[in-house]
Amino acid sequence: MAGHSKWANIQHRKGRQDEKRQRIWTRVMREIMVAARLGGGDLSINPRLRLAVEKGKAANMPAENVKYGIAKATGTLEGIVYEEIRYEGYGIGGAAIIVDTMTDNKVRTVAEVRHAFSKHGGNMGTEGSVVFQFKHCGQLIFAPGTSEDKIMEVALEAGAEDVVTDDDGAIEVLTAYADYEAVKQALEAAGLTAEISGVTMRAENTIELTGDDAVRMQKLLDVLEDLDDTQEIYHNATLLTTIINTTTARTWIGGMYECFGDRGGRPRACHGLEVGRVRQGPIGVCGARQWRHRAG
Repeated sequence: MAGHSKWANIQHRKGRQDEKRQRIWTRVMREIMVAARLGGGDLSINPRLRLAVEKGKAANMPAENVKYGIAKATGTLEGIVYEEIRYEGYGIGGAAIIVDTMTDNKVRTVAEVRHAFSKHGGNMGTEGSVVFQFKHCGQLIFAPGTSEDKIMEVALEAGAEDVVTDDDGAIEVLTAYADYEAVKQALEAAGLTAEISGVTMRAENTIELTGDDAVRMQKLLDVLEDLDDTQEIYHNATLLTTIINTTTARTWIGGMYECFGDRGGRPRACHGLEVGRVRQGPIGVCGARQWRHRAG
């Protein structure tokens, strides 16, 4: 089944997560504590806790930290009690956004989320205003170039609901929430490891944003994700980038652009990765003739 191109958006999100590696431990710890408090500390009978511990391992969280979080949540040790709260709202162009949080102070959290929406061009919605546009499911995304036939054969045999190939070659495996672990284990046993995987809220339909709208939307998402109490952000926007030539760049006033050289006719990184702000006249940060609009 074919789908829209989303690999660039996935890579941006992954890059953002890598930049904030130290903050991931805090978020994973909250998830471990909530999962253990709700379903107990036994991994064998608590699938949500298993997924949280798996996230901890992926983030190189020490095993002692994991045990400590479970102990605090199950009453062995005293600790802060976190509450799960979901906020819904609208971004640029009416894009749907879900913000999942864990907090020990919901008055503070709702104020911060509302402020982020209003300051960056979005609107806070009411409960149920956008969640119907998403499906709670398991998702595994493989990089372009991975064998589609092999993924499809293994995934469908293991109980996956669908295998989607995006326009840029990325392959997405979708599962029911309850089947996610079994499908993931079957794929890994076959030597197929996803770039990104987990239980998610997947948008049923997406909207495309380009140019300044894409930049503004990415800024809103980044601000929401940077809030201390945010655990996950889900949205239905596809943010598109555009390659432009310096001869036409003078018409793109404002906004951030990444510089690409054009050796051999192919845009490639020039001097690593330079970012220039377009002003009057052609761009001249490094003399390259190719620039890509930077969503974020």
